[in-house]
Amino acid sequence: EVQLVDSGGGLVQAGGSLRLSCTASGFIFDDYNIGWFRQAPGKEREGVSAIAVKDGHPYYENSTKGRFTISSDNAKNTVYLQMDNLIPGDTAVYYCAGSIVDAGLRKRAYTNWGQGTQVTVSA
Repeated sequence: EVQLVDSGGGLVQAGGSLRLSCTASGFIFDDYNIGWFRQAPGKEREGVSAIAVKDGHPYYENSTKGRFTISSDNAKNTVYLQMDNLIPGDTAVYYCAGSIVDAGLRKRAYTNWGQGTQVTVSA
């Protein structure tokens, strides 16, 4: 069974940092792209960052470039999203997701989703 477990959210002040983790099981990790998406209240789910696990190629949404860093630990089947210099606009539920294709931030290409972790950034 394919499973993604995301964690690491919390409450942080503006300018602070959080590291999200996504641990995968039930599939060949190296064959997948792992993406991070977020959904704020009343808004559509949007792509934040993604990584092609096989070669480590990263993708970033424009507003997160220079602040967020995605990485993978293939031995642990885990992808991390380091989020620095957080702003209130980053407040959302963050989901990790898996895609068998090189999907970048194309949400519809992701077929397996984690349960979500809440990130709240106070002003």
